[in-house]
Amino acid sequence: MGFRVIELQVFRAHQYQRAASLQLRQTVPMPAVRGGIFDRNGAVLAMSVPTKQVIADDFQISHPVEEAAALSPLLGIPADKLQSMLSRHSGYAVLSTHLDTTKAAIVAKNRFPGITMFDTSSRVVPNGPLASSVVGVTNGQGLGAAGLEYQYEKLLAGSAGQETVLQTPFGVSLPQGGVLKTKPAVAGAGIELTMDQPLQYVTEQALGAQIVASHAISGTAIVMDTRTGQILSVANLVATGAPDPNLPSPLASQAPSGIPGVAQAQNNLAVTQTYEPGSVFKIVPFAAAFESGQIQPSTSFSVPSHVVVDAHDFHDAEAHGALTMTATQILEQSSNIGTYLISNQLGESQLLAEVERLGFGQSTGLDFPGESNGLLMNATRWQPTDIAALPIGQVDAVTPLQVLDAYNVVANRGIFVSPSLVRATTGVDGQLHAVAASASRRAMQTSTAATLAALLQGVVTSGTGAKAAIPGYLIAGKTGTAQIPTPGQDSYLTGAYNATFVGFAPADNPVLSAIVVLQRPTPSFFGGDTAAPVFAKIMSYALHRYGIPTSPGGSGAQTAAAAQNSTREST
Repeated sequence: MGFRVIELQVFRAHQYQRAASLQLRQTVPMPAVRGGIFDRNGAVLAMSVPTKQVIADDFQISHPVEEAAALSPLLGIPADKLQSMLSRHSGYAVLSTHLDTTKAAIVAKNRFPGITMFDTSSRVVPNGPLASSVVGVTNGQGLGAAGLEYQYEKLLAGSAGQETVLQTPFGVSLPQGGVLKTKPAVAGAGIELTMDQPLQYVTEQALGAQIVASHAISGTAIVMDTRTGQILSVANLVATGAPDPNLPSPLASQAPSGIPGVAQAQNNLAVTQTYEPGSVFKIVPFAAAFESGQIQPSTSFSVPSHVVVDAHDFHDAEAHGALTMTATQILEQSSNIGTYLISNQLGESQLLAEVERLGFGQSTGLDFPGESNGLLMNATRWQPTDIAALPIGQVDAVTPLQVLDAYNVVANRGIFVSPSLVRATTGVDGQLHAVAASASRRAMQTSTAATLAALLQGVVTSGTGAKAAIPGYLIAGKTGTAQIPTPGQDSYLTGAYNATFVGFAPADNPVLSAIVVLQRPTPSFFGGDTAAPVFAKIMSYALHRYGIPTSPGGSGAQTAAAAQNSTREST
């Protein structure tokens, strides 16, 4: 026995001391504080606040009644419930997952027996669900699960640290234990968005109000800086009522919008949801025709009441006899038959080339999670009827942002600029680091863009976009009303339409471009009736917010002219 004691206590003492130490020595992760997400002016859209997780080893608690009474006001747990948690003799009880640091400091100062705390953080959104379909969410582990939170996870998350402590197997620190070794966590970087919080609020409110008023099932609205491609606001809202079971619709999140009957969409519909755009796609044949010099605004066409292409009948929204219309009038009145006559001169190859030049069927460059490139007709699958269907926005499915990008080419004097949502990153020291400017390329001649801008201005003064007019400013834009295809069938749903208005302002010196899309508004479903007024509300606020000067001759002139014209269009 004596020999054995000497062997253990003298010759092998160090070995057993080391084994005992390693048995109780635990490496505990120290989560990094997640970087914040801010709007272009520094307003917080999402940020992480340091908190503490509170754990109890109830085997070490001798007086659960007294300890529960003292901890109750700090943890916000009723004393009787807390007493029960401290008396279970499980060795491990989580009392609080996110205790704010002020109260945690009091707990630490009082040195409650059996109570251990670890660093955690809580993600907060001061403005509630504002822009939540874009900003995204984090999951229970604090990792980005959707939207920008997911896209920029590596940047926002930072690097976790670790501490080496003496703990019980249940993860509770020993009374005599302390921190043996520390590797500090590195906080995540923040991102500053291109979005403007006040404009985002106005965009969501205007869009949500129209969804309710028009009984639409969803809506999307985007405002963009014409020259830089920076997205200033993007709203994605859905009606919370039960939609038609035959019509696919975006799922609503649990986040309210502040408008009864309307909620935030789960997804960023502006880039993830495709739709047949209808008449706003007429920019494709008109751009190609002007670019190639085949027509001029004054070029005259004999427009029949209808045309038959490969046994399929095409017509305008409203019946009419044979008309003589200029190219200008065809675009202003959104004539399907007139557009077909122009497209027939161009042919398949020129139309498809123009589709590509304007950015359809391609990534916008945002790389947003779930973004769609669209579904486009190509030369391999081309059908005889496509020469009439494609120019009026039927056989192609695109995203709202792609449509806005194409019209922004016109506003930007022929230059295609990729859209952006993030303009800088922020370090823990608060310093901003600007990201690279958006890529750009020439997509059409300056003269072609000027011609189209003048014609699109006429859509508001003399055509279908009257309700997009804003007093004091010249507005250019285009309406679109498109039937919704029947899922899985070669037909369209009866009475189901998407309504669109896309445009820019001031038309004489464009600064901002915007698009509004409403899915299945009723009873009026025309883009000029439902989407154009929302565009006017949002754009009017934006122009005044940024102090954009009024247009010479724009005060009242365009509004008065527009009021005299119909808001109907070809569908």
